[in-house]
Amino acid sequence: MLDRLPVTQRRLQVAGVSTLVLEAGDGPPLVLLHGGIECGGAIWAPVVPSLADSYRLVIPDLPGLGESEPVPRLDFSAFSDWLAELFERTCREKPTLIAHSLGGSLAADFAAQKSDLLQRLVIYAAPAVGHYRMPLGLRMVAIRFALRPTERNAERFDRWAFFDYDRVRARDREWFEAFSGYTRSRAVVPHVKRTMRQLIGSCTKRIPDAELRRTAVATGLVWGRQDRFVPLSLAEGASARLEWPLQVVEETGHATHVERPEAFLNALQRALGAT
Repeated sequence: MLDRLPVTQRRLQVAGVSTLVLEAGDGPPLVLLHGGIECGGAIWAPVVPSLADSYRLVIPDLPGLGESEPVPRLDFSAFSDWLAELFERTCREKPTLIAHSLGGSLAADFAAQKSDLLQRLVIYAAPAVGHYRMPLGLRMVAIRFALRPTERNAERFDRWAFFDYDRVRARDREWFEAFSGYTRSRAVVPHVKRTMRQLIGSCTKRIPDAELRRTAVATGLVWGRQDRFVPLSLAEGASARLEWPLQVVEETGHATHVERPEAFLNALQRALGAT
């Protein structure tokens, strides 16, 4: 997944957790936080080269996912301690944080508590900023993949994640096969399974608006128009209530940065300009 990318890898002890961190580029710090995906931060690969032209990228694997070691329970408190120390270890100035899906839910809670550690925040397709109920079809394919992470079950899940699965796979078949294979290999690891369950259990619950309004840092939203994991209506409601600018990407699902990298980068640029 990382072949030919301008990244370096190092392992840091962060809040007692052996954490794999990818780094690239030069400039103001930009932390990319992945969502609930077994493969960890490597999922950001499609947008790394472009972002590294303008930013110093810090891309960690969340505790218990990718190649980072687990914590007993990855809840909001454990995450907050870990992320605060990660910033301290890797960023010379306050970073901008881009956080996807369940990682976005964690980041939203973090920003409400520790805005002073951030420069800006972009929440990307995160369920906890509104009332969320997991679609039944998604629940079924997720359970099937968790029980048997086969190639066929991975495809069933990915067809929910992407608006046009066949287009995504055809654009760079070699990368996509590496992504699917590595994700499936991590999905059989017991602590990865446990971490995924913990994230789904905690990060799909709504964070109260009163708490989100404590966020004292410029915040924007990025969403795919055809997101079937976390519908756009949830983002529209959060944007209206919290006055967080919303950037919508057309013809894309939940993983916009993989499905339509250039469109995602344009939306991210607008989000950063609006915050």
